[in-house]
Amino acid sequence: MPTVRYTSLEKLEVHRPVDRIGYLQQVCAGKVVLDLGAMDETAFNRKRGTGSWLHEELGKVATMVWGVDNSTTVPELGLRTGARSMIHRGDVHNLEEFVRTHAIQPDIIVAGELIEHVPNPLELLQALVAAPSLRGKTLVLTTPNATGLHNCLIGLTRREATHPDHLLILSYKTLNTLFLRSGCQNWEIRTYHARFAEMKESVTGVRRALVGVGERMINTAETLWPLLSFGLIGRATL
Repeated sequence: MPTVRYTSLEKLEVHRPVDRIGYLQQVCAGKVVLDLGAMDETAFNRKRGTGSWLHEELGKVATMVWGVDNSTTVPELGLRTGARSMIHRGDVHNLEEFVRTHAIQPDIIVAGELIEHVPNPLELLQALVAAPSLRGKTLVLTTPNATGLHNCLIGLTRREATHPDHLLILSYKTLNTLFLRSGCQNWEIRTYHARFAEMKESVTGVRRALVGVGERMINTAETLWPLLSFGLIGRATL
């Protein structure tokens, strides 16, 4: 677990950033995955087949991916998303009922870019820890980073890149606090690189090339100063 004393000037031992989807594919390969908030509703149609929809990419390497999402766009009988992946409608705060209803025995629980959307992330983590069927399982979550360089830079021009459905944004220390108070065990916190896929899709020619150059420059800075990375990855035992 990270050594965090919560002093103002303490030095944090932060891993160098990784590619978010690539890292999650690596930890989920050959496993039965419970994918929380799998639908990614606001980008579902745009992301399919692009390599940027996490649920779809996990389905390429996992034994099976069971998605759970409360979106009304998910049919009552579920949505088949691939040969080894499916999404059902359900409540991520009550996974015990979901797992029992669908007779799922997950090896790993993934919450990709989810906790910044829920009103109470601590309550969600505590619900996962309290679920008997998930006890001892691995949880991997990802979330944007409050100290991300991209937002610091555009902040100089009075701008902020934040999704309209985000209710909060976490830092390294606040994510550590959530793990500490939730009852999770043996957690670690990593960082992941910025990927401006949606921005690239919206432009062409020279503009797309410039976005690519900017992304590489940001990624270089993230490698040098990991605490400025685009996002955080938390991995813990429930």
